[in-house]
Amino acid sequence: MLAPREDVGLDPERLEGLYARLGPREGENAVCRAMEELAYRLGQADRLYERSEFAEMRACARALAAIAEQIGMIGLCRIAGDVVTCIDDGDAVALAATLARMARVGERSLYAIWDLQDIPV
Repeated sequence: MLAPREDVGLDPERLEGLYARLGPREGENAVCRAMEELAYRLGQADRLYERSEFAEMRACARALAAIAEQIGMIGLCRIAGDVVTCIDDGDAVALAATLARMARVGERSLYAIWDLQDIPV
């Protein structure tokens, strides 16, 4: 049985910059809102995939990538871009695999950001 595991690819400096620009309170609020939105969009991508709504799924993955990039989730950002590429290429097998990878890395990235928030900046 395969147990895929990979680095989530976080850029802590991106978070530090966000907190420096917005201040501790607003920075934390922005990160929490982004994490909520990412969790929602990860679930939404799966629902759209199940309904074969690929145009909407493409938009969802692009938005997910933009949010992930803002808070330093560079691995998730890259994989969301790969999902868009799979949709554009019409590669159903690659899309299924990449979507599953995005869900795994997305979940682990959310936990990693949560853990980073406990570190004073």
